Amino acid sequence: MGERDEPGTIGRRVQRLRVARGLTQKQLAEPVYTPAYVSTLEAGRVRPSDEALRHLAERLGVEFDELATGRSARRVTELRLGLTEAQRALAVGEAESAVEQYTALLAEAQAQELPEEQAAALLGLGECALDTGELADGRRYFEEAEARLADAPLPARVPALRGRAVAHYLAGELRYAVYLLESTIDELNRGGLHDPDALLLLYASVIGPYMDMGAHARAAQAAEFALALAPQSGDPALVARMHRSVARTLLAEGRLVEADASLAKAAELYRGLQLRTELANCHWMRGYVYAQNGELEGAEAEMWEALHMLSATRATLYSSQLTVELADVLHRRGRSEEAAELLRDVLGGLSPERGAVHAAAAHRLLGIIAEDARDTEQAEEHYVRALSLLERAGAAGDLADLCRLLGDLLRRTGRVEAALDAYRTGLGHRTAPGTTTLGPAPAQPPV
Repeated sequence: MGERDEPGTIGRRVQRLRVARGLTQKQLAEPVYTPAYVSTLEAGRVRPSDEALRHLAERLGVEFDELATGRSARRVTELRLGLTEAQRALAVGEAESAVEQYTALLAEAQAQELPEEQAAALLGLGECALDTGELADGRRYFEEAEARLADAPLPARVPALRGRAVAHYLAGELRYAVYLLESTIDELNRGGLHDPDALLLLYASVIGPYMDMGAHARAAQAAEFALALAPQSGDPALVARMHRSVARTLLAEGRLVEADASLAKAAELYRGLQLRTELANCHWMRGYVYAQNGELEGAEAEMWEALHMLSATRATLYSSQLTVELADVLHRRGRSEEAAELLRDVLGGLSPERGAVHAAAAHRLLGIIAEDARDTEQAEEHYVRALSLLERAGAAGDLADLCRLLGDLLRRTGRVEAALDAYRTGLGHRTAPGTTTLGPAPAQPPV
């Protein structure tokens, strides 16, 4: 039950409903109350008791909550059911349908002045925007969701904070993304707020920025924590569908509290399904570690597993990024043509504002493949494009390596001064493997 409106607001509501139903004050009052009491109540000069409101609600044919707060408990439950349906659509990759549903539900939640439901709809719209690569819109939705939850505990705000960080990361703002994720992890762990779902979401999300900044040790540790925190479930989609069906039945029977409980269980399971993207990142990380250790067969298997998980959720931007790293493994296994074909396919979906670091990685690898084929002109063109992208993103480790490749190419083609310039640029960005200029690592969770 929500907090009651002021007596004047309740009084006007009672009068409006009474007149709409063609009842006199005497008809509304009988047999328990007097017409004078109803008149005083409608004038806002008395605060009605729960018993009085229940009597009036029954006579007016409305629910107690609707009379006391202006919001129908049934409509709120139906709104939550709609949010769960939209969450299902997003979880199974139907982003366009989810956008339509979330937009309508946001308008309804605003009309009913329900901040938590508004935040849920905004969060859903933000996730849809990440899936479709509309990063500025996504960031705006996540910021609005945070504003609606300003007074909520930190674990409740984590999905919106994480969404904002991921939007910055995908836009190439690596350091700020890491700052947002690490500071939230620290606040949870140091404050004793060990919420497994919130921590899993944060640790899995920080892997990508760590990798792109050259903080490989931190990325490996984050992946270890995320996999240890991952919830175990047989078939969450099936169980969630069961809870949705039960909720509909309970709603039809007027058992709103039980319907809400079933919807909460369904929503939790759909959140788990959306975590497939995050868990795919963990397989991705494992593949990277295998590749660094020269275990290319294992690396390819892990990356294909991650790619299949991402394809199932239609997370096209993430899939494009992973494909670049898979292509690197294929190239190292001697399948350069297959690798180049994958890279050419994904470059159309990447840009400076949308996956800059991975677009640079694609151009870098295409440059290496071109060098192997003795096409130095095309190799240089790809290296220069990659250099421009990495300078904008501030990916120091990758930038130093690329400058070495470009410098070597220029030196071999007789342009010594240009090669020296490239080497100097690279030295300015050099970092040791597995290190970063970030501050101390976040506090460890109680895994």
